[in-house]
Amino acid sequence: MEKKSVQISSFEKAQAWANNPVFDKASRKEIQTLIDNNNQSEIEERFYKDLEFGTGGIRSILGQGINRINIYTIRKATQALCIEVLAQNTSNPSICISYDSRHFSFEFAKVAAEVMAGNGIRAYIYERLNPVAMLSFSVRHHKSMAGVMITASHNPPEYNGYKVFWSDGAQVIPPNDQNIINNYNSISDFGTIKFIPFEEGEKKELIKWVGGDVENLYHAAILSTSINPELCHKEGAKLRIVYTPIHGAGLIPCTRALRDLGFSDLHIVALQALPDGNFPTVKSPNPENPSALKLAVELMEETKADIVMGSDPDTDRLGVALKSQGKIEYLTGNQIGILKLHYILSQLKIQNKLTNNSYFVKSIVTTSLLDVIAKSFGTEVYNTLTGFKWICGKMNQIEKSDPNKQFIFATEESFGYLSHTYARDKDGVSSVAMMAEVALFYKLQGMDLLGALDKIYEEYGFSHESLLSLDYFGIEGQEKISRIMTKFREFSDNTMVGNHVLEIRDYAIGYADLPKSNVLGFFFENGDQFYLRPSGTEPKIKFYIMIQEKSGTLDDKRKRALEKTEALLSFIREEVERA
Repeated sequence: MEKKSVQISSFEKAQAWANNPVFDKASRKEIQTLIDNNNQSEIEERFYKDLEFGTGGIRSILGQGINRINIYTIRKATQALCIEVLAQNTSNPSICISYDSRHFSFEFAKVAAEVMAGNGIRAYIYERLNPVAMLSFSVRHHKSMAGVMITASHNPPEYNGYKVFWSDGAQVIPPNDQNIINNYNSISDFGTIKFIPFEEGEKKELIKWVGGDVENLYHAAILSTSINPELCHKEGAKLRIVYTPIHGAGLIPCTRALRDLGFSDLHIVALQALPDGNFPTVKSPNPENPSALKLAVELMEETKADIVMGSDPDTDRLGVALKSQGKIEYLTGNQIGILKLHYILSQLKIQNKLTNNSYFVKSIVTTSLLDVIAKSFGTEVYNTLTGFKWICGKMNQIEKSDPNKQFIFATEESFGYLSHTYARDKDGVSSVAMMAEVALFYKLQGMDLLGALDKIYEEYGFSHESLLSLDYFGIEGQEKISRIMTKFREFSDNTMVGNHVLEIRDYAIGYADLPKSNVLGFFFENGDQFYLRPSGTEPKIKFYIMIQEKSGTLDDKRKRALEKTEALLSFIREEVERA
Protein backbone atom coordinates (compact mmCIF):
# COMPACT_ATOMS: atom_id res chain seq x y z
CA MET A 1 0.00 0.00 0.00
CA GLU A 2 1.42 3.39 -1.02
CA LYS A 3 2.18 5.76 1.84
CA LYS A 4 0.68 9.22 1.66
CA SER A 5 3.11 12.08 2.23
CA VAL A 6 2.28 14.17 5.28
CA GLN A 7 2.47 17.92 4.83
CA ILE A 8 4.24 19.57 7.75
CA SER A 9 3.37 23.22 8.29
CA SER A 10 5.98 25.93 8.63
CA PHE A 11 4.88 26.44 12.22
CA GLU A 12 5.47 22.76 13.02
CA LYS A 13 8.89 22.91 11.38
CA ALA A 14 9.71 25.96 13.50
CA GLN A 15 8.62 24.14 16.66
CA ALA A 16 10.78 21.16 15.72
CA TRP A 17 13.78 23.46 15.26
CA ALA A 18 13.19 25.23 18.60
CA ASN A 19 13.03 21.88 20.43
CA ASN A 20 15.92 20.11 18.67
CA PRO A 21 19.05 19.75 20.87
CA VAL A 22 21.18 19.45 17.70
CA PHE A 23 20.91 23.24 17.40
CA ASP A 24 22.67 25.46 19.93
CA LYS A 25 20.77 27.46 22.53
CA ALA A 26 21.01 30.77 20.68
CA SER A 27 19.66 29.24 17.48
CA ARG A 28 16.73 27.58 19.26
CA LYS A 29 15.96 30.75 21.22
CA GLU A 30 15.81 32.83 18.02
CA ILE A 31 13.12 30.56 16.61
CA GLN A 32 11.29 30.19 19.94
CA THR A 33 11.04 33.98 20.16
CA LEU A 34 9.32 34.05 16.76
CA ILE A 35 6.89 31.40 18.00
CA ASP A 36 6.23 33.22 21.29
CA ASN A 37 5.59 36.47 19.44
CA ASN A 38 3.32 34.66 16.96
CA ASN A 39 5.37 36.14 14.10
CA GLN A 40 3.65 34.02 11.47
CA SER A 41 4.96 35.82 8.40
CA GLU A 42 8.60 35.49 9.49
CA ILE A 43 8.10 31.84 10.49
CA GLU A 44 6.58 31.18 7.08
CA GLU A 45 9.48 32.86 5.27
CA ARG A 46 12.07 30.87 7.24
CA PHE A 47 10.41 27.47 7.08
CA TYR A 48 8.11 27.23 4.05
CA LYS A 49 10.90 25.57 2.06
CA ASP A 50 14.50 24.42 2.25
CA LEU A 51 17.13 26.61 0.67
CA GLU A 52 17.44 25.72 -3.00
CA PHE A 53 20.57 25.42 -5.10
CA GLY A 54 20.35 27.97 -7.91
CA THR A 55 22.87 28.94 -10.60
CA GLY A 56 25.52 29.49 -7.95
CA GLY A 57 24.66 27.26 -4.99
CA ILE A 58 22.65 28.54 -2.03
CA ARG A 59 22.18 32.16 -1.03
CA SER A 60 19.88 33.73 1.51
CA ILE A 61 19.47 36.12 4.43
CA LEU A 62 21.45 35.24 7.55
CA GLY A 63 19.37 33.76 10.35
CA GLN A 64 18.10 30.54 11.86
CA GLY A 65 15.77 28.20 9.97
CA ILE A 66 15.84 25.87 6.97
CA ASN A 67 15.38 28.76 4.50
CA ARG A 68 18.18 30.88 5.96
CA ILE A 69 21.98 30.82 5.91
CA ASN A 70 23.41 29.58 9.21
CA ILE A 71 26.00 27.06 10.40
CA TYR A 72 23.44 24.25 10.10
CA THR A 73 22.40 24.89 6.51
CA ILE A 74 26.12 25.34 5.71
CA ARG A 75 26.78 21.93 7.29
CA LYS A 76 23.90 20.43 5.36
CA ALA A 77 25.14 21.84 2.05
CA THR A 78 28.65 20.59 2.79
CA GLN A 79 27.43 17.11 3.71
CA ALA A 80 25.51 16.99 0.43
CA LEU A 81 28.69 17.99 -1.43
CA CYS A 82 30.79 15.44 0.48
CA ILE A 83 28.39 12.63 -0.46
CA GLU A 84 28.80 13.51 -4.15
CA VAL A 85 32.60 13.78 -3.84
CA LEU A 86 32.86 10.41 -2.08
CA ALA A 87 30.63 8.85 -4.76
CA GLN A 88 33.41 9.53 -7.30
CA ASN A 89 35.58 6.92 -5.52
CA THR A 90 38.81 8.88 -5.91
CA SER A 91 41.75 8.26 -3.62
CA ASN A 92 42.59 10.96 -1.06
CA PRO A 93 39.79 13.34 -2.07
CA SER A 94 40.08 17.01 -1.16
CA ILE A 95 37.96 20.15 -1.36
CA CYS A 96 39.23 23.77 -1.42
CA ILE A 97 37.61 26.65 0.47
CA SER A 98 37.74 30.43 0.21
CA TYR A 99 35.59 33.18 1.68
CA ASP A 100 34.94 36.91 1.42
CA SER A 101 34.36 39.75 3.89
CA ARG A 102 30.70 39.06 4.68
CA HIS A 103 29.34 38.43 8.14
CA PHE A 104 30.30 34.91 9.29
CA SER A 105 32.10 34.07 6.03
CA PHE A 106 35.23 32.90 7.85
CA GLU A 107 33.16 31.04 10.46
CA PHE A 108 31.12 29.31 7.75
CA ALA A 109 34.33 28.40 5.90
CA LYS A 110 35.63 26.71 9.06
CA VAL A 111 32.28 24.95 9.59
CA ALA A 112 32.46 23.60 6.02
CA ALA A 113 36.02 22.38 6.67
CA GLU A 114 34.83 20.56 9.81
CA VAL A 115 32.20 18.64 7.82
CA MET A 116 34.70 17.77 5.09
CA ALA A 117 37.14 16.48 7.71
CA GLY A 118 34.32 14.57 9.43
CA ASN A 119 33.72 12.78 6.12
CA GLY A 120 37.41 11.94 5.73
CA ILE A 121 37.93 14.54 2.99
CA ARG A 122 40.89 16.90 3.21
CA ALA A 123 39.97 20.60 3.29
CA TYR A 124 42.31 23.25 1.90
CA ILE A 125 41.29 26.60 3.36
CA TYR A 126 42.89 29.97 2.61
CA GLU A 127 44.57 31.68 5.57
CA ARG A 128 42.92 34.96 4.61
CA LEU A 129 39.91 36.00 2.58
CA ASN A 130 40.47 35.67 -1.16
CA PRO A 131 38.47 36.16 -4.38
CA VAL A 132 36.45 33.60 -6.34
CA ALA A 133 39.11 33.20 -9.02
CA MET A 134 41.72 32.30 -6.40
CA LEU A 135 39.38 29.61 -5.07
CA SER A 136 39.05 28.22 -8.60
CA PHE A 137 42.84 28.40 -9.01
CA SER A 138 43.31 26.54 -5.71
CA VAL A 139 40.99 23.73 -6.84
CA ARG A 140 43.00 23.27 -10.02
CA HIS A 141 46.36 23.63 -8.26
CA HIS A 142 45.57 21.08 -5.54
CA LYS A 143 43.83 18.78 -8.04
CA SER A 144 40.84 18.77 -5.69
CA MET A 145 37.48 17.17 -6.39
CA ALA A 146 35.54 20.35 -5.55
CA GLY A 147 35.63 23.85 -4.14
CA VAL A 148 33.46 26.03 -1.92
CA MET A 149 33.29 29.83 -1.91
CA ILE A 150 31.50 31.40 1.05
CA THR A 151 29.95 34.54 -0.44
CA ALA A 152 26.74 36.25 -1.46
CA SER A 153 28.59 38.21 -4.13
CA HIS A 154 27.20 41.77 -4.32
CA ASN A 155 24.01 41.23 -2.29
CA PRO A 156 23.15 43.52 0.68
CA PRO A 157 24.89 42.96 4.07
CA GLU A 158 22.20 40.70 5.53
CA TYR A 159 22.96 37.98 2.94
CA ASN A 160 25.55 35.24 2.72
CA GLY A 161 25.86 32.13 0.59
CA TYR A 162 27.65 28.99 -0.46
CA LYS A 163 28.96 28.57 -4.00
CA VAL A 164 30.00 25.09 -5.19
CA PHE A 165 32.76 24.37 -7.70
CA TRP A 166 33.79 21.06 -9.27
CA SER A 167 37.17 19.49 -10.02
CA ASP A 168 37.75 21.58 -13.15
CA GLY A 169 37.56 24.76 -11.05
CA ALA A 170 34.24 25.83 -12.58
CA GLN A 171 30.91 26.12 -10.81
CA VAL A 172 29.22 22.76 -10.57
CA ILE A 173 26.98 21.76 -13.52
CA PRO A 174 24.85 18.69 -14.39
CA PRO A 175 24.84 15.95 -13.36
CA ASN A 176 26.86 16.78 -10.23
CA ASP A 177 24.79 19.83 -9.27
CA GLN A 178 21.54 17.85 -9.38
CA ASN A 179 23.14 15.04 -7.38
CA ILE A 180 24.18 17.53 -4.71
CA ILE A 181 20.68 19.01 -4.68
CA ASN A 182 19.19 15.52 -4.26
CA ASN A 183 21.64 14.78 -1.46
CA TYR A 184 20.76 18.07 0.22
CA ASN A 185 17.04 17.41 -0.02
CA SER A 186 17.47 13.89 1.39
CA ILE A 187 19.04 15.15 4.63
CA SER A 188 16.11 15.61 6.98
CA ASP A 189 17.96 15.14 10.26
CA PHE A 190 20.72 17.67 10.94
CA GLY A 191 21.99 15.31 13.65
CA THR A 192 23.17 12.83 11.01
CA ILE A 193 25.68 15.27 9.49
CA LYS A 194 29.29 14.23 10.08
CA PHE A 195 31.79 16.76 11.39
CA ILE A 196 34.74 17.02 13.75
CA PRO A 197 36.12 20.06 15.62
CA PHE A 198 38.38 22.26 13.50
CA GLU A 199 41.45 21.75 15.70
CA GLU A 200 41.03 17.98 15.55
CA GLY A 201 40.85 18.19 11.76
CA GLU A 202 44.11 20.14 11.75
CA LYS A 203 45.84 17.57 13.96
CA LYS A 204 44.71 14.76 11.68
CA GLU A 205 45.96 16.80 8.69
CA LEU A 206 42.47 16.69 7.23
CA ILE A 207 42.37 20.50 7.37
CA LYS A 208 45.27 22.40 5.81
CA TRP A 209 45.80 26.13 5.49
CA VAL A 210 46.58 27.61 2.08
CA GLY A 211 48.99 30.54 2.16
CA GLY A 212 51.24 32.80 0.17
CA ASP A 213 52.83 30.08 -1.96
CA VAL A 214 49.56 29.40 -3.83
CA GLU A 215 48.74 33.11 -3.98
CA ASN A 216 52.15 33.74 -5.59
CA LEU A 217 51.53 31.06 -8.21
CA TYR A 218 48.16 32.63 -9.08
CA HIS A 219 49.69 36.10 -9.51
CA ALA A 220 52.53 34.75 -11.62
CA ALA A 221 49.97 33.00 -13.83
CA ILE A 222 47.79 36.05 -14.49
CA LEU A 223 50.85 38.28 -14.97
CA SER A 224 51.96 35.93 -17.74
CA THR A 225 48.73 36.58 -19.66
CA SER A 226 49.24 40.33 -20.12
CA ILE A 227 48.98 41.26 -23.80
CA ASN A 228 51.54 44.09 -23.71
CA PRO A 229 53.59 43.62 -20.51
CA GLU A 230 56.58 45.60 -21.82
CA LEU A 231 54.34 48.59 -22.55
CA CYS A 232 52.79 48.38 -19.08
CA HIS A 233 56.14 48.19 -17.27
CA LYS A 234 57.57 51.04 -19.32
CA GLU A 235 54.58 53.39 -19.39
CA GLY A 236 52.30 52.14 -16.59
CA ALA A 237 53.13 55.04 -14.27
CA LYS A 238 51.47 57.39 -16.79
CA LEU A 239 48.00 56.00 -15.99
CA ARG A 240 46.52 57.33 -12.75
CA ILE A 241 44.14 54.78 -11.24
CA VAL A 242 41.58 54.95 -8.43
CA TYR A 243 40.60 51.53 -7.08
CA THR A 244 38.08 50.46 -4.47
CA PRO A 245 37.44 46.93 -3.16
CA ILE A 246 34.14 48.22 -1.66
CA HIS A 247 34.97 46.61 1.71
CA GLY A 248 35.56 43.22 0.06
CA ALA A 249 38.36 40.74 -0.62
CA GLY A 250 40.01 42.65 -3.47
CA LEU A 251 42.44 45.07 -1.80
CA ILE A 252 45.54 42.88 -1.56
CA PRO A 253 45.21 40.82 -4.77
CA CYS A 254 44.02 43.66 -7.03
CA THR A 255 46.60 46.21 -5.93
CA ARG A 256 49.30 43.56 -6.23
CA ALA A 257 48.20 42.63 -9.76
CA LEU A 258 48.31 46.29 -10.81
CA ARG A 259 51.70 46.98 -9.26
CA ASP A 260 53.18 43.73 -10.62
CA LEU A 261 52.28 44.95 -14.10
CA GLY A 262 53.80 48.40 -13.59
CA PHE A 263 50.82 50.55 -12.59
CA SER A 264 52.35 52.49 -9.71
CA ASP A 265 50.18 55.64 -9.72
CA LEU A 266 47.49 53.94 -7.68
CA HIS A 267 45.01 55.58 -5.28
CA ILE A 268 42.82 53.52 -2.95
CA VAL A 269 39.52 54.71 -1.48
CA ALA A 270 40.56 54.69 2.19
CA LEU A 271 37.04 54.42 3.65
CA GLN A 272 36.36 51.28 1.57
CA ALA A 273 39.79 49.66 1.70
CA LEU A 274 39.43 47.24 4.61
CA PRO A 275 37.05 44.24 4.70
CA ASP A 276 33.77 45.05 6.43
CA GLY A 277 30.64 42.91 6.16
CA ASN A 278 28.42 45.88 7.01
CA PHE A 279 29.50 47.66 3.79
CA PRO A 280 28.90 50.92 5.69
CA THR A 281 29.59 53.37 2.85
CA VAL A 282 27.21 51.87 0.26
CA LYS A 283 23.61 50.77 -0.01
CA SER A 284 24.75 47.64 -1.86
CA PRO A 285 28.39 46.65 -2.60
CA ASN A 286 27.73 46.19 -6.30
CA PRO A 287 30.14 47.91 -8.71
CA GLU A 288 27.45 47.64 -11.41
CA ASN A 289 25.69 50.50 -9.60
CA PRO A 290 27.13 54.02 -9.95
CA SER A 291 26.21 54.73 -6.31
CA ALA A 292 28.69 52.07 -5.14
CA LEU A 293 31.49 53.96 -6.93
CA LYS A 294 30.56 57.38 -5.52
CA LEU A 295 33.54 57.71 -3.17
CA ALA A 296 35.90 56.42 -5.85
CA VAL A 297 34.61 58.99 -8.33
CA GLU A 298 35.11 61.74 -5.74
CA LEU A 299 38.72 60.57 -5.31
CA MET A 300 39.11 60.54 -9.10
CA GLU A 301 38.01 64.18 -9.24
CA GLU A 302 40.38 65.08 -6.40
CA THR A 303 43.42 63.28 -7.87
CA LYS A 304 42.55 63.93 -11.53
CA ALA A 305 42.80 60.19 -12.17
CA ASP A 306 42.22 58.62 -15.57
CA ILE A 307 40.02 55.73 -14.44
CA VAL A 308 38.02 54.37 -11.51
CA MET A 309 37.80 50.62 -10.96
CA GLY A 310 35.76 48.87 -8.28
CA SER A 311 35.21 45.23 -7.35
CA ASP A 312 32.49 43.51 -5.33
CA PRO A 313 32.98 41.60 -2.02
CA ASP A 314 34.12 38.32 -3.63
CA THR A 315 36.03 40.23 -6.33
CA ASP A 316 34.55 38.54 -9.38
CA ARG A 317 32.96 41.67 -10.87
CA LEU A 318 34.55 44.87 -12.12
CA GLY A 319 32.89 48.28 -12.44
CA VAL A 320 34.53 51.17 -14.31
CA ALA A 321 34.01 54.94 -14.31
CA LEU A 322 35.88 57.83 -15.93
CA LYS A 323 35.56 61.51 -16.67
CA SER A 324 35.15 62.22 -20.37
CA GLN A 325 34.64 65.68 -21.84
CA GLY A 326 33.84 67.06 -18.39
CA LYS A 327 31.19 64.43 -17.59
CA ILE A 328 31.36 61.40 -15.28
CA GLU A 329 30.64 58.25 -17.27
CA TYR A 330 29.96 54.72 -15.99
CA LEU A 331 30.71 51.93 -18.44
CA THR A 332 28.26 49.07 -18.76
CA GLY A 333 29.37 45.46 -18.51
CA ASN A 334 28.79 45.11 -22.23
CA GLN A 335 30.97 48.13 -23.01
CA ILE A 336 33.81 46.81 -20.84
CA GLY A 337 33.53 43.47 -22.62
CA ILE A 338 33.63 45.19 -26.04
CA LEU A 339 36.76 47.16 -25.13
CA LYS A 340 38.57 44.12 -23.78
CA LEU A 341 37.70 41.70 -26.57
CA HIS A 342 38.61 44.17 -29.31
CA TYR A 343 41.90 45.06 -27.57
CA ILE A 344 42.92 41.43 -27.07
CA LEU A 345 42.05 40.35 -30.61
CA SER A 346 43.55 43.38 -32.36
CA GLN A 347 46.80 43.20 -30.36
CA LEU A 348 47.20 39.45 -30.77
CA LYS A 349 46.72 39.90 -34.50
CA ILE A 350 49.38 42.62 -34.64
CA GLN A 351 51.73 40.38 -32.67
CA ASN A 352 50.98 37.41 -34.97
CA LYS A 353 49.76 35.45 -31.94
CA LEU A 354 46.15 35.00 -33.06
CA THR A 355 45.71 31.48 -34.39
CA ASN A 356 43.13 30.33 -36.94
CA ASN A 357 41.35 28.22 -34.30
CA SER A 358 40.69 30.85 -31.64
CA TYR A 359 37.40 31.06 -29.73
CA PHE A 360 35.43 33.41 -27.48
CA VAL A 361 32.57 32.62 -25.07
CA LYS A 362 29.68 34.80 -23.86
CA SER A 363 26.18 34.44 -22.47
CA ILE A 364 23.10 34.77 -24.67
CA VAL A 365 22.04 37.99 -22.87
CA THR A 366 25.35 39.72 -23.59
CA THR A 367 25.59 42.14 -26.53
CA SER A 368 25.74 40.53 -29.95
CA LEU A 369 28.18 43.24 -31.08
CA LEU A 370 30.80 41.01 -29.45
CA ASP A 371 29.86 38.25 -31.90
CA VAL A 372 30.40 40.68 -34.78
CA ILE A 373 33.82 41.75 -33.49
CA ALA A 374 35.01 38.19 -32.80
CA LYS A 375 33.90 36.91 -36.21
CA SER A 376 35.69 39.79 -37.97
CA PHE A 377 38.95 38.38 -36.59
CA GLY A 378 38.03 34.82 -37.57
CA THR A 379 37.37 33.89 -33.95
CA GLU A 380 34.63 31.36 -33.25
CA VAL A 381 31.84 32.45 -30.91
CA TYR A 382 30.05 30.24 -28.39
CA ASN A 383 26.89 31.49 -26.67
CA THR A 384 25.81 29.89 -23.40
CA LEU A 385 23.09 30.28 -20.81
CA THR A 386 23.53 33.10 -18.30
CA GLY A 387 26.24 32.57 -15.72
CA PHE A 388 29.90 31.70 -15.71
CA LYS A 389 29.08 28.14 -14.68
CA TRP A 390 27.86 27.64 -18.26
CA ILE A 391 30.56 29.80 -19.85
CA CYS A 392 33.36 27.90 -18.11
CA GLY A 393 31.53 24.62 -18.65
CA LYS A 394 31.80 25.35 -22.38
CA MET A 395 35.50 26.17 -21.97
CA ASN A 396 36.08 22.85 -20.23
CA GLN A 397 34.16 21.02 -22.93
CA ILE A 398 36.26 22.64 -25.67
CA GLU A 399 39.48 21.97 -23.77
CA LYS A 400 38.66 18.26 -23.71
CA SER A 401 37.37 17.94 -27.28
CA ASP A 402 39.86 20.25 -28.98
CA PRO A 403 42.81 21.05 -26.65
CA ASN A 404 44.65 22.98 -29.37
CA LYS A 405 41.91 25.61 -29.66
CA GLN A 406 43.08 29.07 -28.54
CA PHE A 407 40.96 30.61 -25.78
CA ILE A 408 40.69 34.39 -26.17
CA PHE A 409 38.18 35.78 -23.69
CA ALA A 410 34.90 35.14 -21.89
CA THR A 411 32.35 37.64 -20.65
CA GLU A 412 28.79 38.29 -19.57
CA GLU A 413 26.94 41.57 -19.36
CA SER A 414 26.77 41.50 -15.55
CA PHE A 415 30.34 42.80 -15.25
CA GLY A 416 32.13 39.43 -15.33
CA TYR A 417 35.23 38.72 -17.41
CA LEU A 418 37.90 36.04 -17.83
CA SER A 419 40.99 36.50 -20.00
CA HIS A 420 43.03 33.42 -19.06
CA THR A 421 42.66 29.68 -18.48
CA TYR A 422 44.14 29.41 -14.98
CA ALA A 423 40.74 29.77 -13.30
CA ARG A 424 37.25 28.79 -14.32
CA ASP A 425 35.09 31.67 -13.13
CA LYS A 426 34.92 35.39 -13.68
CA ASP A 427 38.05 36.97 -12.31
CA GLY A 428 37.96 40.49 -10.90
CA VAL A 429 41.70 40.52 -10.18
CA SER A 430 42.89 39.84 -13.73
CA SER A 431 40.01 42.03 -14.96
CA VAL A 432 41.39 45.03 -13.06
CA ALA A 433 44.85 44.42 -14.55
CA MET A 434 43.51 43.97 -18.09
CA MET A 435 41.30 47.07 -17.84
CA ALA A 436 44.29 49.16 -16.75
CA GLU A 437 46.24 47.82 -19.72
CA VAL A 438 43.43 48.77 -22.13
CA ALA A 439 43.08 52.26 -20.61
CA LEU A 440 46.84 52.84 -20.82
CA PHE A 441 46.98 51.67 -24.43
CA TYR A 442 44.34 54.19 -25.52
CA LYS A 443 45.65 57.01 -23.31
CA LEU A 444 49.00 56.76 -25.08
CA GLN A 445 47.05 57.28 -28.32
CA GLY A 446 45.35 60.37 -26.91
CA MET A 447 41.99 58.65 -26.29
CA ASP A 448 39.94 57.81 -23.25
CA LEU A 449 37.78 54.67 -23.08
CA LEU A 450 34.67 56.38 -24.47
CA GLY A 451 36.67 57.61 -27.45
CA ALA A 452 37.92 54.06 -27.94
CA LEU A 453 34.35 52.75 -27.85
CA ASP A 454 33.24 55.29 -30.44
CA LYS A 455 36.05 54.14 -32.70
CA ILE A 456 34.83 50.54 -32.35
CA TYR A 457 31.20 51.60 -32.98
CA GLU A 458 32.22 53.44 -36.14
CA GLU A 459 33.78 50.25 -37.48
CA TYR A 460 31.31 47.59 -36.32
CA GLY A 461 27.99 49.39 -35.81
CA PHE A 462 26.41 50.89 -32.71
CA SER A 463 24.90 48.77 -29.95
CA HIS A 464 22.93 49.91 -26.96
CA GLU A 465 21.98 47.60 -24.11
CA SER A 466 19.64 48.17 -21.21
CA LEU A 467 18.87 46.02 -18.17
CA LEU A 468 15.64 46.30 -16.20
CA SER A 469 15.84 44.38 -12.93
CA LEU A 470 12.71 44.08 -10.77
CA ASP A 471 12.79 42.72 -7.20
CA TYR A 472 9.95 40.59 -5.83
CA PHE A 473 10.56 39.19 -2.35
CA GLY A 474 9.22 36.16 -0.51
CA ILE A 475 6.46 33.77 -1.49
CA GLU A 476 4.30 36.44 -3.14
CA GLY A 477 7.32 37.60 -5.11
CA GLN A 478 7.94 34.12 -6.49
CA GLU A 479 4.32 33.90 -7.60
CA LYS A 480 4.53 37.34 -9.28
CA ILE A 481 7.68 36.34 -11.21
CA SER A 482 5.96 33.16 -12.35
CA ARG A 483 2.95 35.16 -13.63
CA ILE A 484 5.24 37.55 -15.53
CA MET A 485 7.01 34.66 -17.28
CA THR A 486 3.65 33.09 -18.18
CA LYS A 487 2.35 36.39 -19.57
CA PHE A 488 5.31 36.79 -21.92
CA ARG A 489 5.23 33.11 -22.88
CA GLU A 490 1.66 33.64 -24.05
CA PHE A 491 2.59 36.69 -26.18
CA SER A 492 1.10 36.03 -29.62
CA ASP A 493 1.25 39.33 -31.54
CA ASN A 494 3.38 39.66 -34.67
CA THR A 495 4.78 42.98 -33.49
CA MET A 496 6.04 44.49 -30.27
CA VAL A 497 6.17 48.32 -30.03
CA GLY A 498 6.08 48.49 -33.81
CA ASN A 499 8.88 45.99 -34.42
CA HIS A 500 8.15 42.74 -36.24
CA VAL A 501 8.77 39.70 -34.02
CA LEU A 502 10.77 37.21 -36.07
CA GLU A 503 11.16 34.51 -33.42
CA ILE A 504 10.36 33.74 -29.78
CA ARG A 505 12.73 31.24 -28.16
CA ASP A 506 11.61 29.46 -25.03
CA TYR A 507 14.76 28.02 -23.53
CA ALA A 508 12.67 26.13 -20.96
CA ILE A 509 11.77 23.63 -23.69
CA GLY A 510 15.32 23.63 -25.03
CA TYR A 511 17.18 25.40 -27.80
CA ALA A 512 20.17 24.15 -29.83
CA ASP A 513 22.49 22.25 -27.48
CA LEU A 514 21.84 24.48 -24.46
CA PRO A 515 20.44 22.98 -21.23
CA LYS A 516 16.81 23.81 -20.54
CA SER A 517 16.41 27.04 -18.59
CA ASN A 518 13.60 29.41 -17.62
CA VAL A 519 14.54 32.07 -20.17
CA LEU A 520 12.58 33.70 -23.00
CA GLY A 521 14.18 35.42 -25.98
CA PHE A 522 12.42 37.73 -28.47
CA PHE A 523 14.16 38.31 -31.80
CA PHE A 524 13.08 41.16 -34.08
CA GLU A 525 13.41 41.48 -37.83
CA ASN A 526 15.58 44.60 -37.46
CA GLY A 527 18.20 42.66 -35.46
CA ASP A 528 17.17 43.85 -32.00
CA GLN A 529 16.79 41.34 -29.17
CA PHE A 530 15.02 41.19 -25.84
CA TYR A 531 15.35 38.52 -23.13
CA LEU A 532 13.73 37.93 -19.77
CA ARG A 533 14.76 35.52 -17.03
CA PRO A 534 14.26 35.10 -13.29
CA SER A 535 17.53 35.27 -11.36
CA GLY A 536 18.81 31.91 -10.15
CA THR A 537 20.23 33.34 -6.93
CA GLU A 538 18.16 36.43 -6.08
CA PRO A 539 14.45 37.30 -5.74
CA LYS A 540 14.26 39.24 -8.99
CA ILE A 541 13.43 39.03 -12.68
CA LYS A 542 15.68 40.62 -15.30
CA PHE A 543 14.82 42.04 -18.71
CA TYR A 544 17.69 42.47 -21.19
CA ILE A 545 17.24 44.82 -24.17
CA MET A 546 19.82 44.77 -26.98
CA ILE A 547 19.51 47.30 -29.80
CA GLN A 548 21.64 47.34 -32.96
CA GLU A 549 21.95 50.38 -35.27
CA LYS A 550 24.09 50.20 -38.40
CA SER A 551 23.20 53.19 -40.59
CA GLY A 552 23.60 56.96 -40.25
CA THR A 553 25.98 58.99 -38.12
CA LEU A 554 26.98 57.81 -34.65
CA ASP A 555 24.74 60.48 -33.11
CA ASP A 556 21.80 59.32 -35.25
CA LYS A 557 22.37 55.73 -34.21
CA ARG A 558 22.51 56.69 -30.53
CA LYS A 559 19.30 58.70 -30.75
CA ARG A 560 17.35 55.92 -32.50
CA ALA A 561 18.68 53.25 -30.13
CA LEU A 562 17.63 55.24 -27.05
CA GLU A 563 14.16 55.88 -28.49
CA LYS A 564 13.66 52.18 -29.25
CA THR A 565 14.92 51.24 -25.79
CA GLU A 566 12.54 53.60 -24.01
CA ALA A 567 9.58 52.32 -26.04
CA LEU A 568 10.41 48.72 -25.18
CA LEU A 569 10.97 49.50 -21.49
CA SER A 570 7.58 51.23 -21.28
CA PHE A 571 5.91 48.22 -22.88
CA ILE A 572 7.62 45.83 -20.45
CA ARG A 573 6.60 47.86 -17.40
CA GLU A 574 2.97 47.96 -18.54
CA GLU A 575 2.89 44.18 -19.10
CA VAL A 576 4.53 43.54 -15.72
CA GLU A 577 1.92 45.69 -13.97
CA ARG A 578 -0.84 43.58 -15.51
CA ALA A 579 0.71 40.23 -14.57
